[in-house]
Amino acid sequence: MRSRPANCIRSPDPMRGLEQVEPTPQSLGGAGMDYKEIFWMACDSTEQLRAEYGPFHTRVEAEAEARKLGFCYLLRYEHLLDQNEEIQEVRCIFIELPGAAKAEASSISLHTRCATCGASSTHDKGWQAEVWADIHEFEHSRHKVRLFEHARGKGLKEIGGWRS
Repeated sequence: MRSRPANCIRSPDPMRGLEQVEPTPQSLGGAGMDYKEIFWMACDSTEQLRAEYGPFHTRVEAEAEARKLGFCYLLRYEHLLDQNEEIQEVRCIFIELPGAAKAEASSISLHTRCATCGASSTHDKGWQAEVWADIHEFEHSRHKVRLFEHARGKGLKEIGGWRS
């Protein structure tokens, strides 16, 4: 069995998902915390408006899912709980996945959305978005379709004047 690096914690009790910790007075402001609850999320960026997927019990699960989704980051949540299992403190730690940033720039998808009725679709090529918009606007007179570009880690960006 591989040993964990010194900065990793031991795995939590599988029955409760909680781990006994010994708090230090300086890190917890003197409060007596009894448990630390840890869970992992896969996320596409470190921005406040980001996509998160999870939660996962282990880093391995979160990392596997992040790679499947093309996400570049893991987010580790730590909840410090008191003896009554009330959350006293929350810590969030972002971890960048090695090698994931290279895939980020090449994965761009196009999204169309009708500003009138909310109908939407995703496309790999610009001509597909154009055809979808033509059909939708033909079938629904006075509807207006907007186009967005989605780059992983950067979110959605509207492409204005694309139908002019």
